[in-house]
Order: sequence, then C-alpha cells, then structure tokens
Amino acid sequence: MGEVSGGETKQSSLVFAVNGKRFELFESDIHPSTTLLEFLRSHTHFKSVKLGCGEGGCGACVVLLSKFDPVLDQVEDSTVSSCLTLLCSLNGCSITTAEGVGNSKDGFHPIQERFVGFHASQCGFCTPGMCVSLYSALVNANKTNRPKPCPGFSKLTVTEAEKAIAGNLCRCTGYRPIADACKSFSSDVDMEDLGYNSFWKKGESDEVKMSRLPAYNHNHASSKFPEFLKKEIKAGANLGSKLYHWYSPTSIEQLQSLLQKNEAEDRTSMKIVVGNTGTGYYKEQEHYDKYIDLKHIPELSIIVQDQTGIEIGAAVTISKAIEALKQNKMGDFPLDSKTVFKKISDHMEKIASGFVRNSGSVGGNLMMAQRKQFPSDIATILLPVEAIVNIMIGQKLEKLTLEEFLGRPPLDSKAILLSIKIPSWEPTKDISSETDTKLLFETYRAAPRPLGNALPYLNAAFLAEVSFSRNSTGATLNNCRLAFGAYAAKHSIRARTVEKFLIGKVLSVSVLYEAIKLLGTTIIPEDGICSPAYKSSLAVGFLYEFLSPLVRTPDEIPGDQFNGYNSALLHVDYNNELKENCDELNGTKISTLLSSSKQIIQSSKEYHPVGQPVTKAGAAIQASGEAVFVDDIPAPSNCLYGAFIYSTEPLARVKSVSFKSGSPPVGVTAVISAKDIPGKNLGCRSVFGDEPLYADELVQCAGDRIALVVADTQRHADLAANLAVIDYDKENLNPPILSVEEAVKRGSFLEIPPFLDPEQVGDFSKGMAEADHQILSAEIKLGSQYYFYMETQTTLAVPDEDDSMVVYSSIQCPQIAHETLAQCLGLPANNIRVITRRIGGGFGGKTIKAVSVAAACAVAAYKLQRPVRTYLNRKTDMIMAGGRHPMKVTYTVGFKDSGKITALKLEILIDAGVFLDISIMMAYTVVETLKRYDWGALNFDVKICKTNLPSRSAMRAPGEVQASFIAETIIEHVASSLSIEVDTVRSINLHTYDSLGLFYKSTAGEPSQYTLPAIWDKLAVSSSFHQRTEMIKEFNRFNKWRKRGISRVPIVQEVIVKPTRAKVSILNDGSIVVEVGGIEMGQGLWTKAKQTAAYGLSLIKCDGSEELLDKVRVIQADTLSLIQGGFTGGSTTSESSCEAVRLCCNVLVERLTALKEKLVEQMGSLRWETLILQAYVASVDLSASTLFLPDSTSSNYLNYGAAVSEVQVNLLTGETTTLRTDIIYDCGQSLNPAVDLGQIEGAYVQGIGFFMLEEYPTNSDGLVTANGTWSYKIPTLDTIPKQFNVEILNSGHHEKRVLSSKASGEPPLTLAVSVHCATRAAIVEARRQLASWSGFDESNSEIFQLEVPATMPVVKERSGLDSVEKFLRWTMGTK
Repeated sequence: MGEVSGGETKQSSLVFAVNGKRFELFESDIHPSTTLLEFLRSHTHFKSVKLGCGEGGCGACVVLLSKFDPVLDQVEDSTVSSCLTLLCSLNGCSITTAEGVGNSKDGFHPIQERFVGFHASQCGFCTPGMCVSLYSALVNANKTNRPKPCPGFSKLTVTEAEKAIAGNLCRCTGYRPIADACKSFSSDVDMEDLGYNSFWKKGESDEVKMSRLPAYNHNHASSKFPEFLKKEIKAGANLGSKLYHWYSPTSIEQLQSLLQKNEAEDRTSMKIVVGNTGTGYYKEQEHYDKYIDLKHIPELSIIVQDQTGIEIGAAVTISKAIEALKQNKMGDFPLDSKTVFKKISDHMEKIASGFVRNSGSVGGNLMMAQRKQFPSDIATILLPVEAIVNIMIGQKLEKLTLEEFLGRPPLDSKAILLSIKIPSWEPTKDISSETDTKLLFETYRAAPRPLGNALPYLNAAFLAEVSFSRNSTGATLNNCRLAFGAYAAKHSIRARTVEKFLIGKVLSVSVLYEAIKLLGTTIIPEDGICSPAYKSSLAVGFLYEFLSPLVRTPDEIPGDQFNGYNSALLHVDYNNELKENCDELNGTKISTLLSSSKQIIQSSKEYHPVGQPVTKAGAAIQASGEAVFVDDIPAPSNCLYGAFIYSTEPLARVKSVSFKSGSPPVGVTAVISAKDIPGKNLGCRSVFGDEPLYADELVQCAGDRIALVVADTQRHADLAANLAVIDYDKENLNPPILSVEEAVKRGSFLEIPPFLDPEQVGDFSKGMAEADHQILSAEIKLGSQYYFYMETQTTLAVPDEDDSMVVYSSIQCPQIAHETLAQCLGLPANNIRVITRRIGGGFGGKTIKAVSVAAACAVAAYKLQRPVRTYLNRKTDMIMAGGRHPMKVTYTVGFKDSGKITALKLEILIDAGVFLDISIMMAYTVVETLKRYDWGALNFDVKICKTNLPSRSAMRAPGEVQASFIAETIIEHVASSLSIEVDTVRSINLHTYDSLGLFYKSTAGEPSQYTLPAIWDKLAVSSSFHQRTEMIKEFNRFNKWRKRGISRVPIVQEVIVKPTRAKVSILNDGSIVVEVGGIEMGQGLWTKAKQTAAYGLSLIKCDGSEELLDKVRVIQADTLSLIQGGFTGGSTTSESSCEAVRLCCNVLVERLTALKEKLVEQMGSLRWETLILQAYVASVDLSASTLFLPDSTSSNYLNYGAAVSEVQVNLLTGETTTLRTDIIYDCGQSLNPAVDLGQIEGAYVQGIGFFMLEEYPTNSDGLVTANGTWSYKIPTLDTIPKQFNVEILNSGHHEKRVLSSKASGEPPLTLAVSVHCATRAAIVEARRQLASWSGFDESNSEIFQLEVPATMPVVKERSGLDSVEKFLRWTMGTK
C-alpha cells in the first residue's frame, strides 16, 4: 500500500459518505475493481441502487455523486452509474441514493410523493434511479441564477425536467406519467399539460392544482454533503497490498514514474482509469494488478480558453466539456467559432446519457476510438475542425492532429492522452466588397434514439468556407472538411477525394450530384459491418443536407442562414409554402420529447373504493428504494452465488467442462450439473410439459443449461462461468434444426392438443369463388422480442430444518416452481416453500423460464447445504430467455372490388424452440386474435415447429401481437392491390354483431357489449382522423424529405379468466391481511385487491367500514400458506384475484352479520374496530380462503379498443417519429382507472418496441448476439408519441364480469401496430415520389412489405436508399 508522493509512501485509506454516513475502508476491505454498486448492495443496507444492465445503459443504479471543492468552497453534484463507478475513485466524495433523497422513516421527498400521485411507478424497479436523476436536476437547477420560481416549483424548465430522466429505462409505464411527475416541478410548466393524477380533479383552477401538489421548497434543493467530509478532503486514495495497487497520482511526473516502474517490472497488468465507463461497452474479463486514476492530475483536468481555441484536458468529463463549449464567457472568440463550439457541444449531449457523460472522459472516449475502434462521436465531430491532441509516450511528449492520432497503430498502455485542443475558427477575410464569405459547420447523427443513449448508425461533421458573389448565382466552396464516422475504416476519416473535388467549385445541382457519386465510389463500407448500404446512403444524405441549401441564388438564402447554419431549411420545400391551415405541418424540427397528453377517465362509485383511481400500493417505498425485491433480501451467512454455464452450440454432446486456467477460478466452490440432482432432472413441470434442468450429455440449443458454477460472490461466479471451456462432440449427430423451413422438411413438430386446436370458420372455397380478386401465397416473416424486464431472473434458495427448502423467487407462477422443486429434489411437496413478494417486471418471461433458475439454486443449496442465490447478468438472461415466438406466414386472400374480404387462408409456422414451454397454446392465441376482422371464411393450418433454438415462452400478448400484424398486413395488401384507402378496407371488414357471433361464438356476448363500432366512430371524431388525413396529404405534397402517415386500427381480443385463490384475514385491531394467488409485478394487482377487500368488507355497514382501504395489507405469495395459487398472466389475474378476495369477504361478512346485529341492538352504533374486537371475544372465524372458479359462461370474453397513430418519416435517415397517438379502450367498469391507464400506455409503448425498435438477432448457431443495452433498444422517453391521448371507456354494467370490469394488461399492446401501419403509409408516399422522379408507374409503389421491427435501416431501404441521387438526376433532367 502506498501513496505516490516524491517517491515516499505512507498509509492511506478510502473515506467517503453514503447518505450522510461515514465509511472508511482500508486495503484489506476492498479490491480496486469493486464498483460502487457492488459495495452498496453487499456492504450496506441501501438497496435502492439496482443492477439492470451493468453497462451504464439503463439508469437503475444511478446515484448522486457530490464532490467538495475547498478552493471554490462549493459542491459539485452529478449523477453517475454506480455499476461502472469504481469505489476506490470516490475518496472524499458523498453519495446520495434514493433512500437518502427521502424515505419512510425520515419522510418522503416531494419527488417521491409526486411519482406516487402521478401514478408513475408500476413494478418500481427503475423508480429509485428515476427519482435520483430528477433530484440531481433540481439540485443543479437551483444553482443557476435564474429568477426565483413560484412556491412549489423549481428553477428547472420543462425540457430539462424531461431530459433529466431521458437516459433512464422503464419497461412498464410507457413514460408519460413519469414525464408528468418530473414536469410538475418545472417553473414553465403548463398545468393543463400534466396528465391524470391523484392530486386534483379535472376542471379545477391552476391555483387549486398548485396548492394540492406535495409542497416543494426550491431553497431546500441542495445536495447533502456532510460537513465532516469537508475536513477529510484528499486528492485521491492510494491503496494497495501484495496483490494489487490503486494509485492516484497528482502530477505528470508521478504518472511517468508509475508507468516507468510498471514497465520495469514487466509482470503486472495495469489499467488507466478516469470514469471507467469504457467497461460498460468492453466487458473486460482480465485481471489487473494496478489501477492508476488520472482524475487528480491538474494538467489532465484543464479547460483553457484563449484566442487560439479551447484546450480540454483528457480527464475532463464529457459533461464538463459540454459546459465549457457552451459557456457565454467566450467574448474573445469570433462568432463563427462560438457557433462551432456550440454545435460540438450540442452533438456531445447525444453521447450516451447524462449519468455516463458525467463520469466518462473526453480523452477516454478518444483513446477507445484509437485503440479499440470504438465508434466515437467525439472523434468524428472534432476531425473537421482539425483538433490537436497532446500525448505522452514514456517521457516523450507529442503533438498530433486528431487525424494522425486516429490513423496510428493502436497505442499501448504506456501512451497517455493529455489534452485536446479545438482551434478557433473564422472565415478568411476578403477585402473585396463583391463577395461575402461565411463559415459553415454542422454535425449529423443517425441513431435509434434521438436524444442519445444509443450508438449511431453513422455520424458525420462538415466544415466549409463559402463565398457568395453578388454578381454570381451560386456559392463557391473555398474550403471544406468532410468527416464521417467509422463505416469505411476502423475509425473516423476525412473524405479527402470529395473535399478536393468540391474546393473551388461553384455549387450547382450537377456539382452536388458529382460529389455524391464520388463519395459513394471513394468511401466504401468495410466488409462485415452491419447495414453497409444504409450507412452509405446516410453519408450521402448528410452531405446532401449540408450542401443543398447552398445550391441557390444569394437572394433565396435567408439572412440568418449563416448565423449558425440552420440545416432545418432543408426540411421544407423552398418554392412553395403550405396553406395557412397547415402551418403546424410545415416540416420544421420536431421536439424529441413528449409535448402533451390527454386522458379521459370515467370512474365509478358503485363499488367504492373499487373503481376509484387509488394510487398504487407500495409506490412510495418503490420510489425510495425501500421496496424489497428478491436480490434485495440480505444474504444469509455462508451464502454462495451461482452463474450458468451454457452451450454455445445448437446440438452437440458435452464431453467435459473445464476452465481456461486449468483449475477452478478464484472463489469457486462447486460446479453443479445433472449428476448432482437428487431427484428428477427437471427444470420445469407444468400443464404444458416437462423441461430438463441441465443438459445430460446432449445440449439441444445454444443457451442450453449445462451447469451452475457456484462461488463466494456473484462476480466470481460470473467470471468463472465466462472462463468455462466446454469440449463438444458432434460426431454421428444430425445437423441442428435452426429454421421453421428446416423443421418442415424434417417433420419436427409439437402436437397441438385438441382443446387448443382452433376451429375453422366458414367455407373457404365458397368465399374464394365469390371474390373479384385474389392474392395468392404471400409471405410474412416475424422475428422475436426480448422481455427486457428491468430485474433479470433471480432466486435465493435457503436450506431449512428437517430437509426442507425455502426459495425466494422472482416468478409469475410460484405454484409451478413448488411442484417442480419437489420433483427435482426428490422431496415431499410440504418440504418446499416458494415465496414471491414482488417482481421487477415479468411480461410472461418469469412464468416458465424462472422455474429453472429457482430449481438450479435449490439443487445447489440442497447439495452444498448452504444458501445459494443468483442474479443473472443481462447477457446470460438474454441468451437464455427465448422471448417471443418467431413466425413465418403464407396467406391467400380473396376480396371484392369494394375491399370486402370473402376468404382468407393461412399457413402459419411458429418457431417453438427446443422445449414445449407454452408453445402449444400459440395456435389458439394467434387464430383467435386473427378473428378481429370479418374475413368471410377463415381457413388455417398452424404448425408448431420444434427447432434447436432456445425455447420460446409467453411474452405479453403471446401470439396476439403477431396476429395483429398479420391481420393488418393482409388488410394493407388488399388496399394496395385495389389502390383504395386502407381505412376504407378496415372499416368495411369490421365485424357486425352477427359476424362476431360466427367467429367467436360463445364469447361474443350480448349486442350491447359489442362496443367496437361505437369506439371506431368515436375515435374518428375525437382524433380528428379524417381531417388530419387530408392535412397529411397536403403536407406530403409540399415536403420532399419528410413524409407523414396516419393509421386507425381496431382490436378484438379474447381473454380467459382463470381459477385463482385468495385468503382474507381480519386481525384483532381491525386491520386486514390479504393473500392472493396473483403476483404483483407492476400491474397494480395488490392495489385492486386492496380496493376489493375494502369494498367487500364495507358491506357489513359499520361506522368506519367505508374507510377500510388504509387498513388493508396485501402480503407476499407463499405456496405453503396459499396453495393452488395459479399463474399470473393473460391480463385477467388481477380481476380473478379480486373476485376471490370478494368471495372471501362475503364469507366474513356473513360470519359477522349476526354479531353485528346483536351489538347494534345493544349499542345503537357500532364502529368497525369494536365489531372486530367483539368478534375475537366471541371466537368468530375471521379468516376465509376461497378458490374462485369462473363458470363456463364467464371464463372467456372479448376486449375492444382502437387507436389512431400519426408518424413522420425522415427520408434521408429513415428515422420515424410518432407525432400523436389516440386510444380509446373499453375497460368495462374499471377496477382502478389509474392502474388501467398505466397498463394501456405501458403495453402500447412495449408494442412500439416490437414493431419499430427491438431487434433480437442470433448468430448462425442460434446464439443470441444482442446481449445488452448497447445492442438492444427498448423505447425511451424520446421515442414515445409526442402527443399521447388515452380514453378509458366505461361501457357500463357487465353482469358476468368481475365487478363489471374488463382486462387491460395485454390487448392494448396490439394497438401499437397502428404506428407500423402509419409508417408504411408514409413510406408509400415516399415511394410514389421516388417513382415520379424515376419515371416509373406510381401504382406499384404501394405493394411492398414493411418488416418488423421497422428500424431506421429498414424504413430507409423501403423509402429508397438512392433517393437523393434520383432526385438530383430528376432535377438536372427537368432544368
């Protein structure tokens, strides 16, 4: 252990604070590779920091990091990802977690209270990180010198409030209520824009609304930096032992000494760190002996401004660099330089997310680009401005251009980047009065998310000096520098051939066309990169967008064109202006954040408090991080941790498993495999079939479980699993089946049981004979989707007395786990106890898939007789999850001239993967959802294909979401074939009540219950669908590079109510305990159960019985306390649990009635508490348990709804923006409209992910390659509809429904197909335009299939990869 100081050493420790509590650690306490997240979760009781990704990509682990500057006497506050932040780097720092923001003991912060009131928390796993992100924004806004805000508000702006949580992922809510909770603190918020909440009622004045918000005093918005820590501020920790060292040098000389010493020893590995954010991208497995923290070297942390430019130290964080480049203290710089600096900073704000930029350094980013070919935005945007880098190699200092730096062979660890100099720029002065010379600079970025938190497909930056002559009609490019990101080389490069061609040219259409041609022939994508044609097209689009506004006469160029060079000019056509009534559709830049929303809710008091928008049970402790998830349960003493070793081959024998080192890695206790199972090799036993826990000699898919390596920490277990070496043998094995086509060839199918085999409808031959037109054997292919629950699969298994086992599992079906574990361990079922309190998102992925995780831990715990837990890392979870079922569909359809379809035949191949899971039910769910339209006759052949791929499982709306796409694709195809409006075809094929009965028979219900026709018409009016359709046509006519589309789609979806058990007990003080079979996973099941219990027991009609809600507590599911719990899924578990609770309450009320009547006679009035106390004295049984069994007439019913979505497509990049969505959904009489609203919005946004964003690819062996937040993109705040309107229709009394309610969890997800359909409509307009430029028949433009997901590359390809070239050729040909 030693501190670097003039060659001397002295003992040092690491001192920091967490939520005001002092921690001091010495060398024996911690390893330098330990992250803050690991420390907090393993060594403190602060569990609000969650591991969601381990990459800095989700925000679940965000904390507030506060540093005190004794020189300036001020505290610097910023959010950081604790999963990436190394603990040893935090000497003298203060950490604030969500518990430190507010908690149940000291009081909740208004942030947390407003999250509750705006219904902004569902599963709650992501909520603490959200709250900390907003808290940081409030703290920093309060440091500004903005005007004092009104009481209850902050200095934060609406945009800042939304951006504060833009990097935080949520899979449940759909973000809208989260955004509203954040915006409620903003000084400039319009109260009318804040959505549905529990604070005020519709129509109340702004003054009343403000008074009802939880009080917030901006003067208290300061970070909690403890005074004691200010006295212990040191430059940095220097820790070490015989095995490792952590150094914090404070000078270049000390750094050089360390580097020389390490080189002389030549036997130790060394890591240079600043923010350690690079490990989020490059998952380092290697061990380091030395860590050198550069943050405390002044020369590396400089920001120096002079007339020549801005020099930024390599250790300066990206956030501080942004701040420096944006500062208004640059009076000495020319206006052009200020513009360049600002545009660089604007672009840098799209790199990663705020909590990564706050710790990631500029130098680290550039070094990753140089050494590891990281696709750096910073490298690209600094290349054309000719940035200079200063590097140190050993004792030698070098000054290089950035281009030279990037072009060098990868530098080794001895090379240190010291600083980056961004020069000042101004155009060359020309004394001639005949010319006007301007400097133009612009950066470009095409990425899946507008606000960042996603790597770009391509980035670019261009700098040009342009002269205009008053005697000329064009602009002359005096000079230009064109930089493109890494797609044609390992790093960002200059397009020098194109630059040379353009310099000195007067810009014209022909010059621009030649430059673009030259770009395509000289900058050629490297072999092996993804989407090469798309990236080449992006490069063309960027260059066109930069230069095309200049191809005009000076008079046509607006005066402010050059004051920052507004490239948005390109987005409109110059020769025309839209009519006045289309002003809002003028193609100007769209906000990247939610702009507004509207919710129309009809609550019911018939079953009070059922039907009221009660806030979610437990939401406050979710916001503070005090809600306990499985991995938050303190580890029992002697606890071990497991990680799966899985196959990377799709079909092979396993000869052996060993480790790369030859011996078990550090911390490994055992490797548990099939031979260690005491009972049956069973990973899951359910009504669907059995699945083995471990591959016994033969692996059957990539991702198949082979063993569980058990170690002393989760990190050691994960590292050991990564070091596992599997010896395979493929001799004499048939080739694996890796596609449904191959499964068909080899007859590899799963049998569909008769009760799940759907019935054909009508006479297909007759329907085809009646058709005027036919489409024969068209094909559709659909891929998979990953759950991306924020909490991955996790279990804790604890051996108990008398050969029993207690298992805490994050699972949707504890009952299945219970039955499986008994068989697997060879124990009686009463020796097994499975407990589930809450889960951090499930979406079907924790129904069957969680069972094997529980079984693996239980087997290991049983064999080793020690507690064993696991928390799957995101990569392993994604590889083993399976996800949604891929499909291949072939359809033949007949239809009339009017668009009325007369017959539809489908051949559907469903990829089940290798094991049964729930796949045999897929035929039923797909076909039943396809029946949403009146097809005349419906004929189908569904095959469930068994392949050597991971078994697919239930995912929210399993089969239904795929079927919704299939149905809409067929409708779109028919409309395209007839060249009529798609909405006309949809409308004419909606069911009448008679046809509904033909297709759905017993589930159609009464005519009054068929609300879809009314919803369809009402939505057309409320969304102004027809008027907007005409406005969009006008918009498209006047805009070349932006096209809009709109679509209206219906849903008719059948759900099944399942048997569910509940138990209600009344304690002697009148408080109530409820147990239900359903699992709380964010869908508000506990909240609805509480409301139902309060309603059911209020029927006793005592004084105070109408206020029982606060007395009800719903407790965790326990398979020995409540048997036959069933499984949670299919959208109806909340209502069935509520009905079971209601039946229990009826029993209790009946038991209490006689005593109540007697006491009322004696006392006159009777309070609830008195009645219960007397019931205990009288030994009345105050616990009731019931199994709700729906009868055959009420177990199945139909849900109805409709959505209208409008999108805008950028034809130069393929980016699709959802401008507005309007939904009307029939919830019957909602049990809780606030909860159901959240379910509708959340499901819909998850559907947007499936249809537009989420790619779940595999390699040629079927091994998943998208394995984290870098490669898998779920929706974020900046990708949801900009205007998001939802109406929950109260369709009145439904006798056969639970308290007249209807499901809301899954059907709304299928409505997201409206975004895909609207995108297709926009692309149709683009293709028509492209055909007109090419001289082709426009009628063929409508017939194409838009793939799912319709990502930017897909949309661009369908819109025309060569659209710019064709436009320019057309322009030249018509002049």
